Amino acid sequence: MGTLDIAIAGCGPGGLAAALLLHRGGHRVTMFERFVKPQPIGSGLMIQPTGLAVLDALGLGEAVRHSGARIDRLLGLTGAGGRTVLDVHYDALGRGSGYGIGIHRASLFAVLFDAVTAAGISIVTGCTIAGTSLAGGGRRLTFADGQTSPTFDLIVDALGTRTPLTPPTGRALAYGALWASLDWPAGPDFNGAALEQRYHRASKMAGVLPIGTPPGRAGPQAAFFWSLRADSLDAWRAARLDAWKADVTKLWPACAGLLDQIHDAEQLTFARYTHRTLRSPGEEALIHIGDAWHSASPQLGQGANMALLDAWALAAGLRETDNVADGILRAVTLRRRHVRLYQQLTALFTPVYQSDSRVLPFIRDRIVGPLSGIWPATWIQAAMVSGLVGNPLAPLGLIRQDEHAT
Repeated sequence: MGTLDIAIAGCGPGGLAAALLLHRGGHRVTMFERFVKPQPIGSGLMIQPTGLAVLDALGLGEAVRHSGARIDRLLGLTGAGGRTVLDVHYDALGRGSGYGIGIHRASLFAVLFDAVTAAGISIVTGCTIAGTSLAGGGRRLTFADGQTSPTFDLIVDALGTRTPLTPPTGRALAYGALWASLDWPAGPDFNGAALEQRYHRASKMAGVLPIGTPPGRAGPQAAFFWSLRADSLDAWRAARLDAWKADVTKLWPACAGLLDQIHDAEQLTFARYTHRTLRSPGEEALIHIGDAWHSASPQLGQGANMALLDAWALAAGLRETDNVADGILRAVTLRRRHVRLYQQLTALFTPVYQSDSRVLPFIRDRIVGPLSGIWPATWIQAAMVSGLVGNPLAPLGLIRQDEHAT
């Protein structure tokens, strides 16, 4: 395929990775972002072996590893030292099975954004995208102020779950989470190579994730998160912060030192989650990637990993075909099976950890939890957490981090 003029809407991980891949594929790329200065939103996430495979192929994997914290294990207990209901080791996948990287969104953004700017890719900021329109065999972006962009051969929608480029679809999940980035605590209470969680039924969940040293910080940090019903947010804001801290420490006493760093409710950001999947992520001269195509309970940033895979598939689709329509179709075909599988699994398992159900956590704690330490459950859990369930890398021609050295 010859050189295309491509617009990318959104400067999240998927949009930035797509910009780099398409630019390296010989296309003219312009990014559009509503912020005057592009910036990440949120706290921590985990880059899994799937996302690392894309970042390694871009030559950015080592920078991400340096910025984040290596995660070898996920551990979840009920209450203060109760039953083990989640204990996932990456090494259950086999020798050299890899690991995750806990990282602040700002760190991941900085690595990708610096690479985009170093490549000389144009970024147009301060424009709020409202829609698109077909024009002369291509497509234009339309903005909230009524202006339109030049005509592009292809527009890539990487605007996330609330993209204005698709009709409303999906459903908002009842539970979201409060997030805060805090200094890593001194002492032995937390494992610096593990994501740790504590649960009370499925209605309360606290988590601590090592995220390395974000830009502008002097030392390592932790992402702390607390599960909360979205319709309880106003009541939480109206309540005394000390009462909430007491609730957290009752569930997980070791968090007291972390919570001492929180002096104002504004230090916590509430993330709302939506489960949605577009039936047709490809349209004429338009493709939706990442959360704009498929979103679910984020599973600690699994959406970012999926978006990186989508970006890689798009670049491959355009490289392997002779026109934009076939390139879009090829990209969607490369990803559809894995997307469908992950959406189904996430919809199935999210209520086990975030819901008002009493039955599901009872089964989780007394049946599933004990069985999870026995093969093949150990392998299944590790494959799901790592994003490798369904073998998504092989169709894309990607290799895992541990296979680079073999």
